[in-house]
Amino acid sequence: MTGPLRICLIASSRFPVAEPFAGGLEAHTHSLASELIRRGHEVTLFAAPGSDPALGVTELGVEPFSSSPAARADVGARPEQWMREHHAYLKLMLDLNRDPGRYDIVHNNSLHHLPVAMAEATGLPFVTTLHTPPVPWLESAAKLAAPSLAYASVSMHTSTAWRHVVESTVIRNGVDTARWMPGPGGDAAIWFGRLVPEKAPHLAIHAAREAGMSIDLAGPSLDQSYFDAEIAPLLDDRTRYLGHLRHDELMRAVGRARVSVVTPNWDEPYGLVAAESLACGTPVAAFARGGVPEILDELSGRLAPPGDVVALGEAMVGASQLSRSDARHRAVTSCSLERMVDDYERLYDSMIDVDIAA
Repeated sequence: MTGPLRICLIASSRFPVAEPFAGGLEAHTHSLASELIRRGHEVTLFAAPGSDPALGVTELGVEPFSSSPAARADVGARPEQWMREHHAYLKLMLDLNRDPGRYDIVHNNSLHHLPVAMAEATGLPFVTTLHTPPVPWLESAAKLAAPSLAYASVSMHTSTAWRHVVESTVIRNGVDTARWMPGPGGDAAIWFGRLVPEKAPHLAIHAAREAGMSIDLAGPSLDQSYFDAEIAPLLDDRTRYLGHLRHDELMRAVGRARVSVVTPNWDEPYGLVAAESLACGTPVAAFARGGVPEILDELSGRLAPPGDVVALGEAMVGASQLSRSDARHRAVTSCSLERMVDDYERLYDSMIDVDIAA
């Protein structure tokens, strides 16, 4: 690096960047901001209200905006939540346009289209991390955006999915291996993340029964109807729901697990829970979808065809026999926060050098 940078880091406005994290995106943003600050960069994080103040947070004004009765009467009016997010990002991008000298670079870590659509107006080096497959609003913004914008993808799978729109540098998400520490293992499997249909924790329960293992589940239940229909009826003395845990509690639970189960029911762009599991020394059994296979090697996990519960149960048995030290080694060498931020610093430098030369 040429020296400390003034970084504008734009987060998702949906959930606070604070523990207990609502999902992998919030956990990733927290780790990224924390490590950049630790390395001496001046970070301003634009994030949802309630985010960790230690990260130099400026709250995105998600809630204050309310459209007028006349606007709401429009038959084509968007839902109020959509409009609040739109308003929050519109205000942020207009503010950046008015005072671009506050920052050396902007790193957009959100899922919203407006930062991409309005990036050129800031006159600043601007990088967007692609955390999702192509979705209509974001794809449209990227197609119309200036070619000078840079993009990073969280996996080769995601980079390939976006290639018809933009080229991107692959920078896989990292986990703080100084916080996600090895545990002793145990008898039960674990599944953790958001309990929603696209993550399919109910399939992990069925696979655990195929494998003859008990299983614990942890994470926020964000779809009550799904939880009531697919999860609650399966809970018993061998299938426990631990709730939404803070980091230390979750790390201990993962470290005590025999194997971690990852069941994407969609093309997961990365699969942060797999990397977090490996950091705890817990081998992974997973459906081979999206970016998840890129995280594992033959010493740290086993894969099953997507949706195949019987094969996943067999993968759980196979993964549970792998070395915990090999799983930890995979995390340290391939999935670390240090490696990820090193990659982002190199990308920042390349963009700033190009900007100075221009």
